[in-house]
Amino acid sequence: MKKISVLLADDHTVVRQGLRALLSAETDIEVVGEAENGRQAVQMAQRLLPNVIVMDIAMPHLNGLEATRQITKEGLPCRLLILSSYADDEYVHQLTEAGAAGYLIKQTASSDLIKAIRETHKGNAFFSPSISKRLLDYYREAYIKGRPLRRRNEQLTSRELEILQLVAEGGVNKEIASALSISVKTVEKHRQQLMDKLNLHNIAGLTRYAIAHGVVESLGRLPDGAEIPDAIPAEREPAAPRTAPLAVDDRF
Repeated sequence: MKKISVLLADDHTVVRQGLRALLSAETDIEVVGEAENGRQAVQMAQRLLPNVIVMDIAMPHLNGLEATRQITKEGLPCRLLILSSYADDEYVHQLTEAGAAGYLIKQTASSDLIKAIRETHKGNAFFSPSISKRLLDYYREAYIKGRPLRRRNEQLTSRELEILQLVAEGGVNKEIASALSISVKTVEKHRQQLMDKLNLHNIAGLTRYAIAHGVVESLGRLPDGAEIPDAIPAEREPAAPRTAPLAVDDRF
């Protein structure tokens, strides 16, 4: 019997190790790779073509939402299963619109994760019970009221969303250009296009927009009177990726 090949994408090593240990006990499931950020997940999906990708949301360089969009857009034969500590409606709606076949919170039972992998591999959808109920309520209400379903950030291109995340994480033009293998002038052009499209005028505005729309995770509430700097110094040490802490269930 051919095993279900699985790619794990999570920036926390301990989470990936726990998931690998859990799945290795199943005779019909095989972990074929591990990615520590969204960009690596896209690259490994292209190379390995796993049956199922277990994807976290909050990852540096490229978040799980944009990685899901890119994998879906490329038409890769991979089923995307989100496993995250975030269960906000905004995340759920955006991920399902981006092509995710399932969405589980990390506090779910380990047996549900295994079942979700098998079901999504078959072509079915699988959601944590609380998320499933909210999705049904949302679509039912939209249908009854004749309300169009919302689509976030649809005016931004995939490349612009990548650059938005890297800018919001503190990257300067040279670092972003290196990470994306493009020129500094191209980064500057995309950043200006972002500001023009969003009617923003500085890095602080882009950062606030990225946090408000789930492109990056907030580090927490700023003290009263504190401001996000309007400009990033031209020369400094590379900033550490900003990701929110994850709540890992001890069963993983």
